[in-house]
Amino acid sequence: MTDKPSISRAALRQRSLGWGLRGWVAVVAFVLVAPTLVVIPMSFGAGSTFQFPPERWSWHWYAEFFTSKQWLAALANSVQVGLLAAALATVLGVAAALALDRVRFRGRGLVRQLLMAPMILPGIVVAVAIYGVFLRWQLNGTMLGFVLAHAVLGLPFVLTSVQTSLAGYDPIMEKAAASLGAPRFATMRKVVLPIIAPGVTTGFIFAFATSFDEVVVALFLQTPAIKTLPVKMYESIVLEIDPTIAAASSLIVVFTTILLFVPTFLRRRSNHD
Repeated sequence: MTDKPSISRAALRQRSLGWGLRGWVAVVAFVLVAPTLVVIPMSFGAGSTFQFPPERWSWHWYAEFFTSKQWLAALANSVQVGLLAAALATVLGVAAALALDRVRFRGRGLVRQLLMAPMILPGIVVAVAIYGVFLRWQLNGTMLGFVLAHAVLGLPFVLTSVQTSLAGYDPIMEKAAASLGAPRFATMRKVVLPIIAPGVTTGFIFAFATSFDEVVVALFLQTPAIKTLPVKMYESIVLEIDPTIAAASSLIVVFTTILLFVPTFLRRRSNHD
């Protein structure tokens, strides 16, 4: 008889903790989403300045964005840098994840920490370090410099997602393929990569999103000839008051939100299959 009250109290305590955690998540989500609920309506304003709520609604600032050579050039730079950086980060991240998973050596944890450093260190520290190195290598203001810098920033996301996929991978499948006469390259292409494909896809998407939204490093590397969209948005706020930035911000929010839902969709689809 004495155990039942204690059990019920423990259950109530766990239930209250669950509701408290849910409430805190709801508050944090609202704080993160609230600015979006302001920016998106402002992007449809017809006035010449920021106004919330808009008195008149219009597509004017979206038309201004898609007809401006400067905004479109910045968008094209961001997409190009993002795709190239994500591809490079994916190749390096998959190779690093496989090496760390299969090779046992002293200092393996230290190597992983070094690879994860761009995610842990403050952005300004990484930006200053990259700027100092690239200044010597004459990579500042070049497309190659942007791609290398953003690939470094996206590498930890690929490494984490691929290592997560490798955690549920059974190495016996490789031995079985080898026993049937499959070469190492064929085993990697037909056995290993299909199994870790969700992690690779997720890492690529997160690496692209990281590059597409990154502004601190881009501010150090940018030149008048090469500017990414976040740098153009920053200049639009600092140097001039241009409501076109509201349209650009809304497009980025919608695009990155859809992009980040892609891994979830692919994961559910693979589970159903």
